[in-house]
Amino acid sequence: MPGPLTLLPSGALTLAKEVARHLLRRPVVGLCVVARRANGDLLLIRRADTGTWALPGGTVEWGETLVSTLHRELDEEAGARVVALGPVLGVFSRPDRDPRFHAVTTVVAATVEDVARGPKNALEIREARFFAAGELPRALAMGCDDFLAAERASRPVFE
Repeated sequence: MPGPLTLLPSGALTLAKEVARHLLRRPVVGLCVVARRANGDLLLIRRADTGTWALPGGTVEWGETLVSTLHRELDEEAGARVVALGPVLGVFSRPDRDPRFHAVTTVVAATVEDVARGPKNALEIREARFFAAGELPRALAMGCDDFLAAERASRPVFE
Protein backbone atom coordinates (compact mmCIF):
# COMPACT_ATOMS: atom_id res chain seq x y z
CA MET A 1 0.00 0.00 0.00
CA PRO A 2 1.44 3.39 -0.95
CA GLY A 3 2.30 5.84 1.77
CA PRO A 4 0.13 8.91 2.30
CA LEU A 5 2.71 11.23 0.73
CA THR A 6 2.41 9.38 -2.59
CA LEU A 7 -1.24 10.50 -2.78
CA LEU A 8 -0.18 14.15 -2.96
CA PRO A 9 0.43 15.79 -6.34
CA SER A 10 4.15 15.67 -7.13
CA GLY A 11 4.40 19.47 -7.03
CA ALA A 12 2.99 19.57 -3.49
CA LEU A 13 5.55 17.03 -2.28
CA THR A 14 8.37 18.97 -3.92
CA LEU A 15 7.17 22.17 -2.27
CA ALA A 16 6.86 20.45 1.12
CA LYS A 17 10.43 19.11 0.84
CA GLU A 18 11.72 22.57 -0.02
CA VAL A 19 9.88 24.17 2.91
CA ALA A 20 11.14 21.46 5.29
CA ARG A 21 14.69 21.92 4.04
CA HIS A 22 14.60 25.63 4.85
CA LEU A 23 12.85 25.19 8.19
CA LEU A 24 14.99 22.36 9.46
CA ARG A 25 18.28 23.56 7.96
CA ARG A 26 19.62 20.02 8.27
CA PRO A 27 21.05 17.79 5.54
CA VAL A 28 19.06 14.79 4.40
CA VAL A 29 20.52 11.27 4.43
CA GLY A 30 20.89 9.68 1.05
CA LEU A 31 22.16 6.48 -0.48
CA CYS A 32 23.54 5.88 -3.95
CA VAL A 33 24.37 2.49 -5.49
CA VAL A 34 27.14 1.62 -7.90
CA ALA A 35 25.14 -1.33 -9.23
CA ARG A 36 26.77 -3.73 -11.65
CA ARG A 37 25.81 -6.99 -13.32
CA ALA A 38 28.14 -9.94 -12.81
CA ASN A 39 29.82 -9.07 -16.15
CA GLY A 40 30.69 -5.56 -14.89
CA ASP A 41 28.06 -3.56 -16.81
CA LEU A 42 26.93 -0.51 -14.84
CA LEU A 43 23.26 0.24 -14.11
CA LEU A 44 22.25 3.86 -14.72
CA ILE A 45 18.92 5.64 -14.56
CA ARG A 46 17.83 8.60 -16.70
CA ARG A 47 16.37 11.30 -14.48
CA ALA A 48 13.09 12.85 -15.61
CA ASP A 49 13.82 16.29 -14.13
CA THR A 50 17.09 16.89 -16.00
CA GLY A 51 17.18 14.14 -18.63
CA THR A 52 20.67 13.22 -17.45
CA TRP A 53 21.99 9.83 -16.40
CA ALA A 54 22.82 9.00 -12.78
CA LEU A 55 23.41 6.10 -10.44
CA PRO A 56 20.28 4.79 -8.73
CA GLY A 57 19.61 6.01 -5.22
CA GLY A 58 17.64 8.41 -3.09
CA THR A 59 16.90 9.65 0.38
CA VAL A 60 16.34 7.46 3.40
CA GLU A 61 12.69 7.49 4.43
CA TRP A 62 11.53 7.63 8.04
CA GLY A 63 11.90 4.19 9.65
CA GLU A 64 14.23 2.80 6.98
CA THR A 65 17.75 1.49 7.28
CA LEU A 66 20.39 2.18 4.64
CA VAL A 67 20.07 -1.43 3.46
CA SER A 68 16.29 -1.24 3.07
CA THR A 69 16.70 2.09 1.25
CA LEU A 70 19.14 0.44 -1.16
CA HIS A 71 16.70 -2.36 -1.99
CA ARG A 72 13.71 0.00 -2.30
CA GLU A 73 15.49 2.52 -4.52
CA LEU A 74 16.88 -0.15 -6.87
CA ASP A 75 13.41 -1.66 -7.19
CA GLU A 76 11.60 1.67 -7.64
CA GLU A 77 14.08 3.27 -10.03
CA ALA A 78 15.17 0.29 -12.11
CA GLY A 79 13.24 -2.84 -11.20
CA ALA A 80 16.59 -4.36 -10.22
CA ARG A 81 17.19 -6.94 -7.51
CA VAL A 82 20.36 -7.16 -5.40
CA VAL A 83 22.37 -10.36 -5.77
CA ALA A 84 25.21 -9.32 -3.45
CA LEU A 85 26.09 -6.22 -1.46
CA GLY A 86 29.58 -4.85 -1.91
CA PRO A 87 31.65 -2.45 0.18
CA VAL A 88 30.89 1.11 1.19
CA LEU A 89 32.69 3.22 -1.40
CA GLY A 90 32.42 6.52 0.39
CA VAL A 91 30.42 9.13 2.24
CA PHE A 92 29.91 12.40 0.40
CA SER A 93 28.66 15.60 2.02
CA ARG A 94 29.55 18.53 -0.24
CA PRO A 95 26.57 20.93 0.12
CA ASP A 96 26.46 21.86 -3.58
CA ARG A 97 26.41 18.29 -4.94
CA ASP A 98 22.61 18.15 -5.21
CA PRO A 99 20.86 21.37 -6.30
CA ARG A 100 17.63 20.38 -4.53
CA PHE A 101 18.99 20.09 -0.99
CA HIS A 102 22.07 19.38 1.08
CA ALA A 103 22.47 15.60 1.24
CA VAL A 104 24.94 13.39 3.04
CA THR A 105 25.17 10.42 0.70
CA THR A 106 26.59 6.99 1.44
CA VAL A 107 27.72 5.23 -1.73
CA VAL A 108 27.65 1.43 -1.78
CA ALA A 109 28.60 -1.16 -4.40
CA ALA A 110 26.24 -3.99 -5.28
CA THR A 111 25.84 -6.75 -7.82
CA VAL A 112 22.35 -6.80 -9.30
CA GLU A 113 20.26 -8.87 -11.68
CA ASP A 114 19.12 -7.52 -15.01
CA VAL A 115 16.48 -4.83 -15.12
CA ALA A 116 13.28 -6.79 -15.58
CA ARG A 117 10.60 -4.15 -15.29
CA GLY A 118 12.25 -0.73 -15.34
CA PRO A 119 11.25 2.35 -13.32
CA LYS A 120 8.01 2.36 -11.33
CA ASN A 121 7.54 6.14 -11.49
CA ALA A 122 8.02 7.65 -14.97
CA LEU A 123 7.61 11.14 -13.50
CA GLU A 124 10.88 10.63 -11.60
CA ILE A 125 12.89 8.17 -13.73
CA ARG A 126 12.53 7.91 -17.52
CA GLU A 127 14.53 4.73 -18.08
CA ALA A 128 17.04 2.35 -16.58
CA ARG A 129 19.66 0.40 -18.47
CA PHE A 130 23.07 -1.20 -18.22
CA PHE A 131 26.15 0.29 -19.85
CA ALA A 132 29.45 -1.40 -20.69
CA ALA A 133 32.58 0.48 -19.59
CA GLY A 134 33.19 1.99 -23.04
CA GLU A 135 29.66 3.28 -23.54
CA LEU A 136 29.07 5.30 -20.35
CA PRO A 137 27.50 8.75 -20.83
CA ARG A 138 30.05 11.59 -20.63
CA ALA A 139 28.91 13.30 -17.43
CA LEU A 140 26.60 11.91 -14.80
CA ALA A 141 24.18 13.97 -12.70
CA MET A 142 24.55 15.02 -9.05
CA GLY A 143 28.24 14.23 -8.68
CA CYS A 144 27.88 10.56 -9.60
CA ASP A 145 31.18 10.77 -11.51
CA ASP A 146 32.86 11.24 -8.11
CA PHE A 147 31.10 8.12 -6.83
CA LEU A 148 32.48 6.06 -9.72
CA ALA A 149 35.94 7.51 -9.08
CA ALA A 150 35.65 6.28 -5.48
CA GLU A 151 34.91 2.79 -6.80
CA ARG A 152 38.01 2.91 -9.03
CA ALA A 153 40.17 4.19 -6.14
CA SER A 154 39.48 0.96 -4.22
CA ARG A 155 39.46 2.81 -0.91
CA PRO A 156 36.57 4.59 0.79
CA VAL A 157 36.25 8.32 0.26
CA PHE A 158 35.19 10.55 3.13
CA GLU A 159 34.19 14.01 1.89
